[in-house]
Amino acid sequence: MSISISSSLGAAAVAATNSSAPSAAAQPTQQTQPQADTVRLSESQQVYQLYNQGQRISQIAANLSLTVSAVNSYLGISDTATS
Repeated sequence: MSISISSSLGAAAVAATNSSAPSAAAQPTQQTQPQADTVRLSESQQVYQLYNQGQRISQIAANLSLTVSAVNSYLGISDTATS
């Protein structure tokens, strides 16, 4: 799971900025594709994030191709019954 954070200008805003310039040669070339910042989460961070968003443990396990016991382990939930 990766989360992209970026800010992009619309085509109209870029065109308005370029058209208001007195000379295209005097202005440095603007990059039309903004670079996206990407945050990569570890498997345990993904589990914790999805759990905090309200997903059930079985859903998290299925979405991340993990076992339910692995998800429980990441969350610090013991699946052994005490008697």
